[in-house]
Amino acid sequence: MPELRLTAEDVLPSAGASGTFLARVWMPGEGPTPALVTPDGVFSVFSVLPTVAHLLACDDPATALRRRANVRIASVAEVAENTACDRRDPTRPWLLAPADLQALKACGVTFVKSMLERVIENLAAGDPDLAVKTRAMIEAEAGQSLSEVIPGSAEAARVKDALTARGLWSPFMEVGIGPDAEIFTKAQPMSAVGTGEEVGVLPSSTWNNPEPEVVLVVSPSGRIVGATIGNDVNIRDLVGRSILLACRAKDNRASCAIGPCIRLFDDGFTLDDVRKMVLQMRIAGDDGFTLTDTHAMTDISRDVTELVTQAIGPHNQYPDGLLLFTGTSIAPAQDRDGPGKGFTHHVGDVVSIRTPLLGALVNRVNHTDRIAPWTFGASQLLNSVCARQRR
Repeated sequence: MPELRLTAEDVLPSAGASGTFLARVWMPGEGPTPALVTPDGVFSVFSVLPTVAHLLACDDPATALRRRANVRIASVAEVAENTACDRRDPTRPWLLAPADLQALKACGVTFVKSMLERVIENLAAGDPDLAVKTRAMIEAEAGQSLSEVIPGSAEAARVKDALTARGLWSPFMEVGIGPDAEIFTKAQPMSAVGTGEEVGVLPSSTWNNPEPEVVLVVSPSGRIVGATIGNDVNIRDLVGRSILLACRAKDNRASCAIGPCIRLFDDGFTLDDVRKMVLQMRIAGDDGFTLTDTHAMTDISRDVTELVTQAIGPHNQYPDGLLLFTGTSIAPAQDRDGPGKGFTHHVGDVVSIRTPLLGALVNRVNHTDRIAPWTFGASQLLNSVCARQRR
């Protein structure tokens, strides 16, 4: 397998390195520590804000983080280089996924391109060979008109009726252009992996792919206070067999990657920057295969504020806040293992998702049963915090 390597430039992005970046750092002999990442180093805020949940409860998380970061951990380069799982010295600090007690939620089918791919995998019943013919039929019937349809509108209802009459209706079409967004639990709190770790696909799967997404960071009150990068790993053949298998396809060991840091909103980074954000994805395999693609938030069908409103509010609360994946326009279909076979991961693939505003989330693909089990959950976090506060 290719060796994973991370640099300071992967953690602090090329544009906006002076922003407010929240990381979680594993401190050997202690435990997870929220930290401020700056060009001058990584600084702990554990003594006053022992968890990300404490920080998100602040009226102004960015100001609270900057004012209370008081203990230097190490340089950015030192922490970044030790974060890659292949090169890790367990006696030195490394980056974790920048979330702890938050709910990990996700929105599906928020981009037309992704919606069409979900419809395809559903109508093809998880068969990659049949997907080629189904994709051609969908494109011939639907064309590009769906990109202009506003979900929940009268026009959306007319489009749905027309596609249904052609036998092209799918549950994914309903949430793609209907009034209600698809919002589901992606993974359990504390289960996400960070940059430099392996991400998992089921060993039984023969059709799967990464899903590069912008992830919104939402406070307990429902305010969007920042953003990060996520990989919502997708098992396409499992979902294609039955929509009722979606939970098994989405929530597996190391199937949720987030990082490298959360960039909190401040004077230099706002929600409008998120709305205009572009992610660059690159997949590189041991077999020489490479794939690049671009995900632009300007193509989203629903505004991010609508997605948050449907996720949290009078109908549902998250006392520790939540991280909300906003969906992706990328659904790789490039042939890899032969003509008409489409794309699927190989063990050893390195997936890099990068944007100038947030840095890079870099992970290597492995089978779920070959990745170290998740053992540090909410009770372990609380025990760690209590033990350290008693010292």
